[in-house]
Amino acid sequence: MIPRLSCAFLLTAAALAPHFAVAAPEVLGTFQNWAAYTTQAGDAKVCYALSRPTASEPRKARRDPIFFLVNDWPGRKAKGEPEIVPGYQYKDGSDVTVEIGADKFTFFTKNDAGAGGAWVEAQADEQRLVDAMKAAPEAVVTGTSKRGTVTRDTYSLAGFGAALEKAHQACAM
Repeated sequence: MIPRLSCAFLLTAAALAPHFAVAAPEVLGTFQNWAAYTTQAGDAKVCYALSRPTASEPRKARRDPIFFLVNDWPGRKAKGEPEIVPGYQYKDGSDVTVEIGADKFTFFTKNDAGAGGAWVEAQADEQRLVDAMKAAPEAVVTGTSKRGTVTRDTYSLAGFGAALEKAHQACAM
């Protein structure tokens, strides 16, 4: 029997598959509030750690599934790329902020095929962000939708380090 948390992550990963244009992901393991997956994106393998927010504001905002992930793309030699999937399209030209303790990180936004995504603005900040995520209890992501709604999603970071390590191992990174 699959634990309830694992079922939630399976459903989450299946919902995320169209975002990656990939085959169904393989669950590598569930680690508290995070899970690790691997899949094929075309002829390229991708491994990632993924979580859903533990709280979202405003609570009544209509959104598609929401995720914070950290991806490994061995074919591109890209290890530990953080990404935000907000469940809506971003306001054009807007930034997203991720706050972890006293640290603040800026992400640039892009809308594609009716969905939004955000990535770390300065590539040099990617490892600093990942390190902060391993050491802190939570991350708060703030973004603005195309309609002007400011959203605030809180992610528990419990299990993040273990999930990311499992993803790194699966992609030999």
